[in-house]
Amino acid sequence: MTTPPPQQPAPNPYSGAPVPPNPYAGGAPQPNPYAQQPAGGPQPGQPPVGPPAGPGAWHAPQPASGFPAQQGAPGPMPHDPAFAPPYAHAPAPGCRNCGAPEAANFAVRAHVGVLIMMRFHTLNGPFCRQCGRALVRIMTTKTLCQGWWSPISLVIFTPFTLLWNLIASIKFGKLPHPTPAPGRQPLEEGPPVHARPLAYVAIIPLLWFTWVAVNIYLDASGRR
Repeated sequence: MTTPPPQQPAPNPYSGAPVPPNPYAGGAPQPNPYAQQPAGGPQPGQPPVGPPAGPGAWHAPQPASGFPAQQGAPGPMPHDPAFAPPYAHAPAPGCRNCGAPEAANFAVRAHVGVLIMMRFHTLNGPFCRQCGRALVRIMTTKTLCQGWWSPISLVIFTPFTLLWNLIASIKFGKLPHPTPAPGRQPLEEGPPVHARPLAYVAIIPLLWFTWVAVNIYLDASGRR
């Protein structure tokens, strides 16, 4: 078997075509209009860097008149109370009812006990002298009228509430006369507790408790 002769490659029709010259090969480099000018100005023998000068040339923005040019990193801003956060100089808490600054942060309580049902009422301060004493008288009268009709209230919760309101009345009584905020008025103190008829409802359960205690004592004495 005979071997076929090797195939010759086809001639390249573009092998003898002349190569066109590069129009940008011999051109001078264009200056970068956004490059930063070196310190001390352009070096000798080098073109200036940046946009060309002239009437219609671009210029960097300059600071407005009356303001110094910024040098380096910006420094701390001057203190301006108008831009201070709202919690930087928060005012002292005043009376929650009339806004008077002369106030004491103390709660006023009331207790209602009916058989096995009990309710606890609490008004948190701060209150001024007049508002605090008015609330003490209202809540104490409510407790004296409705706080004795449960065995547990009669022995524990009502005496504790009355003692708490007594301490609150002493605290509020030591405050100066209030200066309410504009447009707000303090509460009227009203008559004292002993001048309110509802406060004497407490006599009924107290008499009953005294009668029960005396009978228990007499029975214990008669058994001896």
